[in-house]
Amino acid sequence: IVYASPSGVFLYGSNVLNFSFQVASAKPAPEIPTIDQAYSKISNSITVEWATVPGATSYLLTAEDGDTVIETVVADSPGTVTGLKAATVYQITIRSISAAGRSQASPPTQAKTVLAAPILEVSSPSPSSILVQWEAVYMATGFSVSIMQANGLGRIWKENTTNTSLTFTSLEAGTLYTIKAYAWNANGIPGDDSICNQRTSPRAPGNIRVSFDSGALKASFSWAPAEGAFNYTVMAFSDSSELSCSTTFSSCTISSLQCGTEYVISVLASNDAGSSKSSSAVTLKTVACAPGRVTIQEDPPGHLSVAWSNVDLGDYYVAFVKSDDGLEVHCNTSLTQCNFLSECGFTYFISVFAYNKAGQSPLGDVFNYTTAPCCPSDISPVLVSSHRVEIVWSPVRGAELYETKAVDGYNVVECNDTAPACTLSALECDTKYNITVYSFSEVRGSNTSCTSRFITTAPCSPEINVSKDASSMVRVHWRSPNADATYTATAQGQRGMYQCSSRGESCSLGALPCGSLFSVTAVAETQAGRSLPSYSVPLETVPCCPAALTVTQITQSVINMSWTIGTVTQTYLTVLESHTGQAKCHTHQNHCLLGCITCGINYTVALKAISATGLTADCAHQSYSSSVCCPLGVKLYRLGPNGIRIHWQASRGSANYSTDLYGSKGIFTCAPSAGFSFCDVIEIPCGDVYTVVVSPVAETGQKLTFCPKKIYSVTCSGSTLGMVIYRGKRNPE
Repeated sequence: IVYASPSGVFLYGSNVLNFSFQVASAKPAPEIPTIDQAYSKISNSITVEWATVPGATSYLLTAEDGDTVIETVVADSPGTVTGLKAATVYQITIRSISAAGRSQASPPTQAKTVLAAPILEVSSPSPSSILVQWEAVYMATGFSVSIMQANGLGRIWKENTTNTSLTFTSLEAGTLYTIKAYAWNANGIPGDDSICNQRTSPRAPGNIRVSFDSGALKASFSWAPAEGAFNYTVMAFSDSSELSCSTTFSSCTISSLQCGTEYVISVLASNDAGSSKSSSAVTLKTVACAPGRVTIQEDPPGHLSVAWSNVDLGDYYVAFVKSDDGLEVHCNTSLTQCNFLSECGFTYFISVFAYNKAGQSPLGDVFNYTTAPCCPSDISPVLVSSHRVEIVWSPVRGAELYETKAVDGYNVVECNDTAPACTLSALECDTKYNITVYSFSEVRGSNTSCTSRFITTAPCSPEINVSKDASSMVRVHWRSPNADATYTATAQGQRGMYQCSSRGESCSLGALPCGSLFSVTAVAETQAGRSLPSYSVPLETVPCCPAALTVTQITQSVINMSWTIGTVTQTYLTVLESHTGQAKCHTHQNHCLLGCITCGINYTVALKAISATGLTADCAHQSYSSSVCCPLGVKLYRLGPNGIRIHWQASRGSANYSTDLYGSKGIFTCAPSAGFSFCDVIEIPCGDVYTVVVSPVAETGQKLTFCPKKIYSVTCSGSTLGMVIYRGKRNPE
C-alpha cells in the first residue's frame, strides 16, 4: 500500500521510501494499466499481460503474498516477476512509468505459481534398471516421470505416480538415460520439470582368462569389455588375503600372490552409476610354496637322506643335490623324502621344489651339507724305531687337518697336523700300537670311521755287561724286555770288528786280538726293526806277549832275560823261581837282569805283560837251568917241553867243560873227556903268557864266558916238569 504525503514520502508496507524531488512543472501522471491476465509456468515466476499505456516508458510489476513484496520493472508486456515461491498465491499489480512519474497501481489480480520441480535422486541398482527418487513437493498431488536414452534412440518410458520413487526396468546396461519428472497439483496443473541424466551400471565382464607367471608369482587377467564400463577391478580373494588391481582396459595384472594359495577371482566393471555384480568366479591355484623343515642326514656314511614337510597344493616334489664338483642329481617323488648316494669329502647343495599344474614352487632355502672328510687309506710307516714312528699318507678330499692317535691299550699318543704326515714320538719300545689317522674338517669334524693299523715299535735297547772267562773268552750279557728278539753284540776297534748273535741272554765274541781296545755294543732286532745300540762298554784285551823270550846267563849268579815289545804293553814282570827261592824284575824295557842265581839249579821262568790299566797276560812259562858252576882250583902242569895239562875241581852236578888258553902266539882249546876234570893241550909254545879260562858248556853247546880267567906264564928255561908260573888274575877287559 502506497501512501502519499505532502512531504513527498511514500509508505510501502513496513518500508519507508524517501524520495526527494523538485517539481519543476506540473505534468499529468501516466494512465493506470489494466492487467489482461496473470499466469505462472515456472514455479518461481508469474507472467503478466496488459494493454500498453500511451506515454509509458516502462512498467512496474508488483507481486505480494502477504509477507513479502517483490517488484520488477519491465519495458513492455508481457512481463515476468521472478524470485517467487512455488505454489503460492500472489496479488499482482502493475504501474506505468513515464517522465511525469508513475501511475497508480492497477486493480490487483491473483495468480498462483506452479508447483516446484521434484529434486531427483537417481541411481542404477542393476545394469537393466534405474531408480528415481525425490522428496515430496509442496501442494503436489501426483508426479509424472519419463525416461529415454540420452542419444534420442529408442522408446520413451513415462510413468505417473503419487509415490516419491519409481524404478524403470528392462533398460540397456551401461547406457546413458535422460530422466524428466514434474509434479501436478489438485487441479492437474503440472509444475516445473526436473531433468537429469543417469547411466545404467555395466554388466559383469565375461570370458575371463587367467595367465599365471609361476616364477614371478603374478597373474594376468583379461576379459571381454562390458558396455558402458569406465574401469574394471579384479579381485583375488583367499582365506588370508585380498588383492586387487584396477584398470580402464580389459586386462590387468596382480602381483605379490602367495604361493600355496587358492584364489577366487572376480572382475567388476564400473562406471559413474556404480559397479556391476561380480563376474562368475574363477579359481586360481598358485604354485606350491617351497617345502620347509628340510632335514639332511647321512646314515650310514655314503647315503644322504633328505626329508621335508608336506606343503599345500603340492602334487609332487623334486629334490636337487649338486656337489661342489658340479655334478647334479635329482629325485622326483610324491613322498616327502629322497635318498642319495654321497661321497666323503664333498659339499652338497640341496634344494627342494614342489610342483603342481601351476608350475614349480619358488626357490626356498638352499641347504649345504658337507660329508665327513675321506679317511687316509695308504698309511705307510717310513720309519719305525724304538720310541718313534714316522708315517705318511696321501692327502684326502675334504680334510683340513689330520689327527693321528696311537693307543697301546692304556696310553694314548697323538699329533695333529695339516700335512699328510705325522711323527709319533715318546712311544714305548717293543710295544704294539693301534694307530689311526682321522681326517678332520671344520664343518663336519672328525671322520670317526677311519680304520686302524697295528704297528709294533722297534725293540728296546739292551743293557749289557762284558765278562771274560779263564780262557780269556769274552762273553757279552744283556738285559732287555723285548720279546722274541735276536741280539747282536759287536766289538769295534782299530783291529777290526767282531760280532756274535743269540736269541738268548748272552753270546761269546770269541778270541779277540790281544793288546786291543774295543767298544762293545749290542742291538736287538725283531720284525719291527732294530733297536738303538746299547750304551757301549769299553773292552781292553790283555796285552800281547812278546814274540820271543831269551834267557842269557850273564854271570854265574846273574842272568839276562830279553824279549820283543808287545802291543799296548806298558810294563813287564819276569819271575825266576826254584826250590831255593824266587827272583823278580818289573820293567818297562824289553830286558831285565835277575841276580842271586844259584848255578846248576833248574828254574821256572815266567813272563807277564802288563797294560797301563793293569791287565796282565801270562806270556811265557818255561824251564831254565842255570849254568854249571865255574870250576875251582884251576892249575896248569907242564907235560913235556910243549904240553900243558889244565886241571880243575868240578862243581856239583855233572857238566861238560871247555878250556881256552889265549896267548900272543894263538888260542889253544881243549875239551876233557866226560867225567874228567882236566884236559891236555899238546904243542903249546913256551915262553908266552897265557890267559886260561875253564868254562862249563851248556846243553846247547854254548860255552859260558863268565868264569874267571887266570894268567900263567910258560917259560922255556930248564926242563923241569910241572913248573908253571902263576902270574895272577887279569882283568878280562
